Amino acid sequence: MRLGQIRQDGAVIAAIFEGPTTARPIPAHTMWDLINRSDAEGIPLSELASSLASRQAVPATPIIPIHPAEVWASGCTYETSATFRDGETVTAASLDNTTREGMYAYVYREERPEIFFKGTSRVCVGPNQNIGIRADSKFTAPEPELAVVLGKKGKIVGYTLANDVSAWDIERENVLYLPQSKVYTASCSLGPVMVTVDEITDPYNLDMTCEIIRGETVLFSGSTSTSKLHRKLEQIVEFLLRSNPVPAGSVLCTGTGIIVTEEHALAPGDIVRITVKEIGELSNPCASV
Repeated sequence: MRLGQIRQDGAVIAAIFEGPTTARPIPAHTMWDLINRSDAEGIPLSELASSLASRQAVPATPIIPIHPAEVWASGCTYETSATFRDGETVTAASLDNTTREGMYAYVYREERPEIFFKGTSRVCVGPNQNIGIRADSKFTAPEPELAVVLGKKGKIVGYTLANDVSAWDIERENVLYLPQSKVYTASCSLGPVMVTVDEITDPYNLDMTCEIIRGETVLFSGSTSTSKLHRKLEQIVEFLLRSNPVPAGSVLCTGTGIIVTEEHALAPGDIVRITVKEIGELSNPCASV
């Protein structure tokens, strides 16, 4: 089932999307409400949504599919990302054996994943809203990712697309600057919808593309497959929840396998399009923040 959120009569409510621009509204419920009610009543999310939705579909534009309680992210889950990031840090001072091996390669290889706090709904935007370019960054790039939406006790209830927008030059200057690279206004885009787990039965078989459009020109085009994910989604969630009871209605971004290099750094007015056929297209213009 393709679930999302729409605006109706000035309110944000959940909806079942039957097409890119048609949906059956679910009155008096946000997506967060639906997930928590599903958990509380023990009713599968798709079944609950179907029982509450209006019978009549209406024209509707998807907004952010959930206003997440928390957003977390995982890095070095694709070999391409680990290799590129190690290449970015080769001139850094040697810290220990993990640095000499490559810090990111070490994390890619080891059991414990990289997990970091991306923020709350405060830093999130939905489809067609501006994603942010930090004023103090000269190399901000999109990071196209599959994201999982979590229910109670970390249960994966659905999948959406995420853009973990990152100021790579700030992280490259020093890895301790990671939070400033990752967490700022409009640094995370989610959407266009959330597809429930009963519909995407194999999350490791999704083809993803990313384009950066500047004017009439496709400045960058890249692709990957979630078959290249080095870790199982449940493994990342299990580490996330260790001594850290993440609330239902949170989102976990699972890492990028598409690397945008510095010559394609985002500029105001660019459009970033991330596509997975089974989920849809997440498109966002870029603006300075």
